[in-house]
Amino acid sequence: MKFNESFNYKDKSRMSKNVSMIRIFLVALLPIVFIPACRKSSPQSADSPGAADTETATATADAVEEPSQVQLAPVPIELPRPMFVGTPQNIRGVSRLAKPLGKPRPPFLAPAGTENLAFGKPVSSSDEEPIIGEIEYITDGDKSAADGSYVELGPFVQHITIDLGAECEIYAVLLWHYHKQARVYFDVIVQVANDPDFITEVSTLFNNDDDNSSGLGAGRDLHYVETHEGKLIDAKGTRARYVRLYSKGNNANELNHYIEVEVFGKPVK
Repeated sequence: MKFNESFNYKDKSRMSKNVSMIRIFLVALLPIVFIPACRKSSPQSADSPGAADTETATATADAVEEPSQVQLAPVPIELPRPMFVGTPQNIRGVSRLAKPLGKPRPPFLAPAGTENLAFGKPVSSSDEEPIIGEIEYITDGDKSAADGSYVELGPFVQHITIDLGAECEIYAVLLWHYHKQARVYFDVIVQVANDPDFITEVSTLFNNDDDNSSGLGAGRDLHYVETHEGKLIDAKGTRARYVRLYSKGNNANELNHYIEVEVFGKPVK
């Protein structure tokens, strides 16, 4: 028993010394471990060298992750009632003719707030004295093919120009030539520009003059049959003030007709 008690006493004494040494070691180690950690976690001031880089990186990340703010909505298009009469004439002989869709045209989407900028705007024409009607009919909002609703211009290449009054973002151009009969109009070309004379910075939105007979370059767009839905042309947000439309007769005669032209977009702020 004495031997065991002596042994236990010595063991306890040694353990006590070891614990004391460990505590001293840990106390000495504390400044090395915690002081650098505190320095790393301290916030950077706005004037510190890395602060601007950190803020720029955060702003860039937010910009990349931010979803698009542009909201699209169907363009408000009001169609006239169909007025087809008679039998289509010589349409089978028209080359590069687009096939009928066979169903109503789907809604055209554009940024919310898009409206018809052409309504009531001034119109000029290469034929200053129309055979039938008045040039003002083209932007008066009447899309019917009834008598007294359309303008008849002379033969050969003719064009009309709409002045929107200011530079605008144009998303679509919708035009009706004459939809009381199933006609195909030739050399239909739609251009936009900020130059009223259409000499500089002209953008062509549509061109089905496949043989360049109108002298504005050969186009790749297809001929199409006139309907009460009109021809909708995607302008893709092109910026311009003036809209010009060309034609060169139709499959029924050499004259050029316009019922209405609508230009959907927004003024440039």
